Amino acid sequence: MTSPYIVKSATQPDASGQVLTVTPESAGWEYVGFQIYKLGIGQRLERQTEDREVCIVLLSGKANVGTKHEQWRDIGKRMNIFEKTPAFSVYIPSNDQYSVEAVTELEIAICSSPGKGTYKARLIAPENVGVLTRGSGPVERLVHNILPEDQEADSLLVVEVYTPGGNWSSYPSHKHDTLNLPHESHLEETYYHRLNPEGGFGFQRIYTDDRSLDEALAICNEDVVLVPKGYHPVSSPPGFELYYLNVMAGPVRTWKFHNDKDHERLIPLFMK
Repeated sequence: MTSPYIVKSATQPDASGQVLTVTPESAGWEYVGFQIYKLGIGQRLERQTEDREVCIVLLSGKANVGTKHEQWRDIGKRMNIFEKTPAFSVYIPSNDQYSVEAVTELEIAICSSPGKGTYKARLIAPENVGVLTRGSGPVERLVHNILPEDQEADSLLVVEVYTPGGNWSSYPSHKHDTLNLPHESHLEETYYHRLNPEGGFGFQRIYTDDRSLDEALAICNEDVVLVPKGYHPVSSPPGFELYYLNVMAGPVRTWKFHNDKDHERLIPLFMK
């Protein structure tokens, strides 16, 4: 039986190109929405943002992207996620609209959360993405900060992470499910997983201190994991590189996490 915390991608896109969707209603939470589209050359996607802000991440391929007031043509450079070059992305505020036309075969992620229309639509080019290595040894991973909290948005946070085979990520275990600033923020989170090679698997655990939630999830290529609360470490087996795209949002746009007390002794060893 599939866990309620895993959302599977469809084997084939629907007429609009959609292969996966998560809405606040389907997830049973308030903030984060997430969709994946696979578009053929010349195929178009057009949507209104309504009361939500959106970040379109070009996972692979090239596109023309437009909003009410802006146009960006032939953007995109990465033809495969595991090239590990930062993605082109586009931020669009609420009460706007967007169109995406595939110049090549195209995979896009539509990340969304409640918006106030505070900021203008903008292109987030690869040179605007913060690239860093986080952790060391068996918890080392490559991070692409697409829409971190020091960049303009109303509630949305977006980041890509590459975890080498045999390593752990989102580790030592941490959570962000309680609004207790400045110590901890409340953020819902989705993990969109990709594996290289595709036929592999990974693991993600979601658990709370009292173990009222305690799920050990076997994740496959193109799965989304829902993290409504609790700690949520990820493991990539040897021989299979793991990518994930994180979307986070909550009542306050800041990422403040609380470490599992049983793992705090590991922080000086691995998070230098």
